[in-house]
Amino acid sequence: MKRQNPALSTRSICLALAGLSLALHLLLAFFCLSVLQNVCVLPTSSSSSSSSIPRADTHPSASSHEAAPTPQDENRGGMSHREDKETEKKLTGAGGVNQRTHSKLDALFKHLLYNLPPATVLQEDDWLLRLKRDEEPRDTESKEEERESTVTDDSQWQSASQDKGYDKDIWTSNTETHPPWLQFHLGISRWQLYDRKDPSLAQLTHYMATQRILGAVQKAGGTQLKLLISFPNYGQALLKPIRQSRDAETDVNLYYFSDFERHNAEIAAFHLDRVLGFNRIPPVVGRLINITTEIREITTDQRLSRTFFTSPAGNICFYGQCEYYCSTEHPVCGQPHMLEVSLAAMLPDLSLAPRRSWRSPWRRSYSRTKLAQWEKDPSFCDRVKQTSPYSAGSRLLDLIDLVVLDFLMSNMDRHHYETFEKFGNETFLLHLDNGRAFGRHSQDEPSILAPLQQCCRMRRSTYLRLHLLSRPDLRLSDVMRESLAQDPLSDVAPLLSEPHLAALDRRLAAVLQAVRTCQERRSDVIYDDLKGFDPD
Repeated sequence: MKRQNPALSTRSICLALAGLSLALHLLLAFFCLSVLQNVCVLPTSSSSSSSSIPRADTHPSASSHEAAPTPQDENRGGMSHREDKETEKKLTGAGGVNQRTHSKLDALFKHLLYNLPPATVLQEDDWLLRLKRDEEPRDTESKEEERESTVTDDSQWQSASQDKGYDKDIWTSNTETHPPWLQFHLGISRWQLYDRKDPSLAQLTHYMATQRILGAVQKAGGTQLKLLISFPNYGQALLKPIRQSRDAETDVNLYYFSDFERHNAEIAAFHLDRVLGFNRIPPVVGRLINITTEIREITTDQRLSRTFFTSPAGNICFYGQCEYYCSTEHPVCGQPHMLEVSLAAMLPDLSLAPRRSWRSPWRRSYSRTKLAQWEKDPSFCDRVKQTSPYSAGSRLLDLIDLVVLDFLMSNMDRHHYETFEKFGNETFLLHLDNGRAFGRHSQDEPSILAPLQQCCRMRRSTYLRLHLLSRPDLRLSDVMRESLAQDPLSDVAPLLSEPHLAALDRRLAAVLQAVRTCQERRSDVIYDDLKGFDPD
């Protein structure tokens, strides 16, 4: 017999064992991967487009809105206390929100009251701005003059974009080519400044919070320091710097017109206005900027540049030029270069969309010794109702909405409000300039509620949303805390301290109590702007 080679036998055994080992390792690896796929799936994010900071719709889609009542509707729009209680249970009771929802903000914005069908379809004239179509008639100028002016305008635009560092993007009628600020402007309608559900408003706030600052000049007008910021895509924002810590309360001895404006108040006011369902404050976002590289080195404003200095502590400071608090005694300082600011999206230029400023009937006297007429006459509202524009339409109801917002954030400095001229008296009020809000959390200012207490009128939709926010599962303070946590500056510190958040709940209860007091005296307190809407 032939003897077997021992070396070949050993080698065969080793190869067989190696192959078996490799097969076992591969089986084990496949088993582990299958287990990990089933167990380690990332949970779906609780935030949605409905809870993110929104954007305004462009013209092709209609926004949800509340139709303005006619004079006849306003006069017969009262609801009895009993009817109001019954419908309130339907709209704010069971079936509206799942109490186990992880995000209270998501739950709020999914509620029926925040998803009401539009009362009417928006028409062409209900949009503030619209894109010019090719088929629209051109200006009555000669073809030669038109061609010459077009060439001149185009060459100037291209030169400016190259010289100043603006983006070279070409905008067309296609909405996908529009920068976020232009989409915001095109989404302004007769009834609201933006549509909360439109996701590209988040693009606008993200852009303001992150993109390169191209220019910074002091904005004219107003009493305190603010800057006009320019971005490479031709967008602009209004900057207000931090002037005091978030926890600092206004001195009780200061008058309402003598306080600093707060950057965090502007941010919080935007979020509160959105939570209340008004959508009348332009988008505002917080940002940390470098005073040296993002203001001092790029500004072309000589008045501003002359006010920069280095403090004894080594911080870079400036104070600008304005009526109040623009001096070396009240500087704006970085730490040493970084500065917290609020950035508010600018509204369309006045040459494109003129606005009208209205003096509030309940404006304070701005005197240290005199009282305004409404402070001395409890029946003052009767006279207001007889004067235009409060004698017809929705203006008084719009003003009451603004009063509720101001009381919740303790803003006593509402001397004027604005509207877009194009829409006349049938439109919403712009809730601008909220820097003096959230000054004191330890006390409330009941005089802000004077228009509500004297006129005893409120929209049903507003009333029901306030009730909704008073529920424990959708508490206003909790929803605001969650909403403000979306802002970039919340990573530095909460934008509203816990005492300020607690004050929101306390003041909300006071507003609802004021409505109940009115209902004890009158039967037409609640104006039914939800006519024909069946919550079931």
